[in-house]
Amino acid sequence: MNPAPLAPRARSAALRRMETQQLDVLVIGGGVVGCGAALDAATRGLSVGLVEARDFASGTSSRSSKLIHGGLRYLEMMDFRLVAEALKERGLLMQRLAPHLVRPVPFLYPLTGRAWERFYAGTGVAMYDAMAKASGYGDGMPRHRHLTRRGARRAFPSLRKDALVGAIRYYDAQVDDARHTMFLARTAATYGAAVASRTRVLGLVKESERVVGAEVVDLETGRRFTIRAAQVINATGVWTDETQAMARERGQFRVRASKGIHLVVPRDRIRGETGLILRTEKSVLFVIPWKRHWIIGTTDTDWALSKDHPAASSRDIDYVLGEVNEVLEVPLTRDDVEGVFAGLRPLLAGEDAATSKLSREHAVAHSVPGLVVVAGGKYTTYRVMAADAVDEAVHGLETVLGRRVGACVTETVPLVGADGYQALWNQRRTLAARSGLAVNRVEHLLQRYGSLVLEVLDLVAAEPELAEPLPGAEDYLKVEAVYAVTHEGARHLDDVLTRRLRISFETFDRGVAAAPYVAELVRGHLHWDAAQTEREVQHYLKRVEAERESQRQPDDLTADAARKGAPDVVPVSQDAAGSETMDAGAGSGLGSDEGETT
Repeated sequence: MNPAPLAPRARSAALRRMETQQLDVLVIGGGVVGCGAALDAATRGLSVGLVEARDFASGTSSRSSKLIHGGLRYLEMMDFRLVAEALKERGLLMQRLAPHLVRPVPFLYPLTGRAWERFYAGTGVAMYDAMAKASGYGDGMPRHRHLTRRGARRAFPSLRKDALVGAIRYYDAQVDDARHTMFLARTAATYGAAVASRTRVLGLVKESERVVGAEVVDLETGRRFTIRAAQVINATGVWTDETQAMARERGQFRVRASKGIHLVVPRDRIRGETGLILRTEKSVLFVIPWKRHWIIGTTDTDWALSKDHPAASSRDIDYVLGEVNEVLEVPLTRDDVEGVFAGLRPLLAGEDAATSKLSREHAVAHSVPGLVVVAGGKYTTYRVMAADAVDEAVHGLETVLGRRVGACVTETVPLVGADGYQALWNQRRTLAARSGLAVNRVEHLLQRYGSLVLEVLDLVAAEPELAEPLPGAEDYLKVEAVYAVTHEGARHLDDVLTRRLRISFETFDRGVAAAPYVAELVRGHLHWDAAQTEREVQHYLKRVEAERESQRQPDDLTADAARKGAPDVVPVSQDAAGSETMDAGAGSGLGSDEGETT
């Protein structure tokens, strides 16, 4: 197997394959569901292509609450099937599929009433634990506990005394969503899928009434070509309606976008050893431990503006701060906010105008011959969604292929980096001594790369200076920026700072200081000349300023206008070909818990 299937050279080879070979399945959209579908199809023995208009997980799938969970609040809605399904997937990810990326995280559920609330909430959490155990994948997750007010404030000293009478502590799981999605793409490529980011769909190719492929443009060069496939899977999330329109047919369902925003504050601004889940008038609010930070969110508001770059307004930020400050002894202020990110949930449209009541479940349709559409759903259940989409595609494939196609096997296929992870974790002190890195640095690398850490350490051995902390973002090492472009498919500076590393929301300057250093580190690997290197840095700086400006605006309309002030970076080699095209695959993928409980 190719050890670096997302390397720059591998992308070129993947594009050649998609241009010259008839594929069984073409997946449009490099979000979590699209990448999951590519992996599913490839592991069934099908020839597969995957195209994404921007970077993997550049939309919804990099902007969620970073949670893998069963959806505790869906129990209250009596949606037991969805909760059971999600709890099984949570266990699978932690125990088998991605133990290097998904790990338990504790939460406090503060109680504000007396006995009746403790009984009601306690019954729900007990049911949650029991359903996890019944799934067959509940082992290793600690059970819930009831706490007194004193016990709760011992676990979370920043809670106001009058904000609770007690609490329940329970556990869910956490993931770096962008890394997990990228690992899905890399695993799919390892199993033979042809995978290419920065490749935009211009239109669907039809013969008679059947979709038989797609016209695409390589945004790195401006070159256009056709990809032929027996089945096309539309996994474009909030862009589903636009992609469906390319088939010149009305879809069987519609997708609406709901915006969710999150704030990031330093860990020392709030004293606590667990996360918090808080009820609000509109939904729920999470305070989530994230390395040396807290992630606080989310909102749930209808969004009908730019889908490429959803913007957080001043009103959004004030809302989140106001809600969390209701329970904190020392209120947070704007000065405490080091990062903000906003994303869009793709919701199956219903008759009710309130987005929080639209469906979080997914749907699959085959309304046009040759075109399968998958939409809705939750990040946690991406694998189920992907399997359903590929099952639907297979129905149309078996007649063409003249053979039966195997059933989904992704329940037993670990992502790259999973095999051997636990053994290397046990050997982390040996790895530290051998590499010259501190043990905590090796632990950091293991929790980001799993057993692929050996590839990262090989780069350090070849260039010892790569073991140095990255200037302006000392939580990361220089080698991580290099590895992002040599092995993880990053094509631009924004890809590295925003999704491979999380510098764009983990530092007060949003990565401005680190940007020129990272550009110099990666330019040789991506063959940038001086002009392109400067172009990348300036684009990133303009993006940060546009986001800051949008967050000073009073409402969605003005925030959206401010965010549009920084267009996407365009390589020097690209001509004007892409400027007139629809961004159908951009940021696609159904990380549809974006901004809420995943």
